[in-house]
Amino acid sequence: MQRHVYPDIEQLSQAFADFAATALRNTLAQKQHATLVVPGGNTPRHYLPMLAKCALPWDRITVTLSDERWVDVGDEQSNERLVKQCLLNHLPPDTPFVGLKTQHDNPFAAIDEIHQRLDHLPLPLSLTVLGLGEDGHIASLFPGMNPDLLSTHHCVVVAPPIAPSLRISLSLKMLVESEHIALVVTGKSKRRLLDQLNEYPDPKLPIVWLLQRAHVSITVFEVDGI
Repeated sequence: MQRHVYPDIEQLSQAFADFAATALRNTLAQKQHATLVVPGGNTPRHYLPMLAKCALPWDRITVTLSDERWVDVGDEQSNERLVKQCLLNHLPPDTPFVGLKTQHDNPFAAIDEIHQRLDHLPLPLSLTVLGLGEDGHIASLFPGMNPDLLSTHHCVVVAPPIAPSLRISLSLKMLVESEHIALVVTGKSKRRLLDQLNEYPDPKLPIVWLLQRAHVSITVFEVDGI
């Protein structure tokens, strides 16, 4: 990990946007198209609008999600809704977007369709942005799952340990093959977790699976003091 600490969320957001824009430009200098993966949660509400201000050829960048709750896309818990509000609504209307939600009653029935959607993305993923749970989960990959069983499809159905809805998540294989990976971390407990993992990497934690298997160094953006 390459860890960068900022005094507040505003400075983190600006630094993240600069990093993301550079990563995407580097990909587009070599390829016609790029893929940007973004998470849900509260913290992206700060940095995604900052990223939207970057002058990029957005018509060549396909935006998708790291994971999604199996709720209607208009639901307050929907990651698609969040990303549209905080990023896509501020970008040109021809910016490509691939959502993870379908009309199926449950994600088990949708897995093949979602896999096909993801298979049409410019691959490998150019830039994957992730959050971190206090239990060490990333995207919707949680402790207790078997990482060796997460690569049959580009995505996996997840029943979180404590959550009201099923989820769909990008597979570990999709995540680790990304050309660039950014981890945005806020909160003292999550930062302490990263400190501990430097000393004692716990093989049961999805963040450790990512660190041990990723093809690139992971760039971490942290806020000091919150």
